[in-house]
Amino acid sequence: MATKKPLVMGSNGLPQQLQSSDQLAANIASTQVRTRTNANAGSIVIGAPVYKNSTAEEVDKARANAAATARVYGLVYDTTIATTATGTIATDGPLVATTAEWDAITGQTGGLTPGAMYFLDPATAGKMTTTAPTTAGQLVVKLGEAVSTTEFEISISDPILL
Repeated sequence: MATKKPLVMGSNGLPQQLQSSDQLAANIASTQVRTRTNANAGSIVIGAPVYKNSTAEEVDKARANAAATARVYGLVYDTTIATTATGTIATDGPLVATTAEWDAITGQTGGLTPGAMYFLDPATAGKMTTTAPTTAGQLVVKLGEAVSTTEFEISISDPILL
């Protein structure tokens, strides 16, 4: 079978064959991340939804019971962020964690439910649930969708007050 070279856009704006010394670089599914400091009194673990507190450089565990804590900034990207430590927050794109790590965030067993939408939990800070809030005064915040038992596609919506 003959080797075929892919076409690429040349510097002159015309398509050309990929040169043998060149390489293709593709970012298929990138996760958007930001660095913030944990303002919570305890550690925050991977997958936990967080909001920016008043300093805007710090995050704390989000909860769908009040407008101040329901504006989700992202999900914790690092395995854990200790109190007052700086860590990485994923704001969009895929997030992969073990089934046990997702169980700690969702209260489920066996990881995420593939195809299920997840929402910010109104009962417990830093948790997410497949059941959208329905009680007056709570806020509905869609966090994204489970791709598999270990992969979550982050797609955070603005809070909707019930």
